[in-house]
Amino acid sequence: IGGVGVLKAIASILILFGAINWGLYGLFNFDIVCYICKSKDSIYARLVYTLIGLSGLYTIIYIIF
Repeated sequence: IGGVGVLKAIASILILFGAINWGLYGLFNFDIVCYICKSKDSIYARLVYTLIGLSGLYTIIYIIF
């Protein structure tokens, strides 16, 4: 039971981070993931983008089922 709560919390944080990133990109053309990882093509940036996407999918599945 505790593990699912932790997973939901991590997914929520990543989704919020992704939303803030998109907001900054839309308003100021500033990609915070790219800035932190020094390049959007780095393995770390790709990992962050993937984790944010997986968090969104997890949340959709959790909400539906």
